[in-house]
Amino acid sequence: MCTTVRMVCTIVRMGYLLLGVAIAAEVAATTAMKYSEGFSKLWPSLFTGVGYVISFVLLAQALKSMSIGTAYAIWSGVGTATVAALGLVLFGEELSFAKVAGIVLIIAGVVALNMGGAH
Repeated sequence: MCTTVRMVCTIVRMGYLLLGVAIAAEVAATTAMKYSEGFSKLWPSLFTGVGYVISFVLLAQALKSMSIGTAYAIWSGVGTATVAALGLVLFGEELSFAKVAGIVLIIAGVVALNMGGAH
């Protein structure tokens, strides 16, 4: 029994690890897209495509051990919040009340899904 429980815990942790790397790939790809200037620059454009492929492949693998609602909420929510933060730091985008409120609502939604037993 302990071996089965440990194996399940390992699979669940692996799902979250894969999801984390998928999020990082998606954030990197989205950032590269900004640098591609409408896909007019070769290397940032290629990095964008490769990053999104990696992200979706890893998200698909994570879905083997996670519910789709939880995985997608975390993937999209953390990705959106991280890209918004990078927009501030890397591109000098403006921080408005609406942006802060939106990010807070995204985080609240992810927390609500997890507390509601969506995993």
